[in-house]
Amino acid sequence: MSIHIEAQAGAIADRILLPGDPLRAKYIAENFLEDAVCYNTVRNIFGYTGMYRGERISVQGTGMGIPSISIYATELMRDYGVRTLIRVGTCGAMNRELDIGDVLIAQGATTDSSLIRNIFGASINYAPLGDFGLLCKAYTAAGARRIPVKVGNIISVDRFYDDEIDNDKLREYGILAVEMETAALYTLGAKYGAKCLGIFTVSDHLLTGARASAEARQTGFNDMVTVALETAIQ
Repeated sequence: MSIHIEAQAGAIADRILLPGDPLRAKYIAENFLEDAVCYNTVRNIFGYTGMYRGERISVQGTGMGIPSISIYATELMRDYGVRTLIRVGTCGAMNRELDIGDVLIAQGATTDSSLIRNIFGASINYAPLGDFGLLCKAYTAAGARRIPVKVGNIISVDRFYDDEIDNDKLREYGILAVEMETAALYTLGAKYGAKCLGIFTVSDHLLTGARASAEARQTGFNDMVTVALETAIQ
């Protein structure tokens, strides 16, 4: 057991999906995994382990934001030996290349969080990157299922409501979308020698103001989870 996860040794697979919302973890376990068993209910941040196409895999909620995912990613890697971690979540598009419902793979994760400065000091601007092997597998898995997918740089922000951030400049420098966790996952994955990747469904668009319908959100989410699961078991 760790401070925030009550699982016994061996209860968590070495491959895991990480949705922010604990209810999404429950949804994935109930709709994609066979023989899923709940191993964590602490703070209602649910975690499950089950089987997908004959392979053992876990899914764990992480909560919202860099501080929260940092807790769960650290304990999963440090205390439970998880070696492959794939974040699955929603993002807000910042580029006209993206449409509502698109699947996006984060090659890199820019951030305004103090996480990087706290680790490396003011003189180093560390660049958190996803694992290239996982990225290639995810891109191939999406293509094999004819799921449209984009790959590029995202930004993981510290504040959801942020009037000061310059989205126009970020867009000029190629940022495709915004979310709140992946930079921490990539940074901690590098620290613990684990493979990490972020895969997202576009749920809203900062330029057009469009938001996904319930149907589009569900379809896109299912596509994203399928890509993530196929990536994890390869």
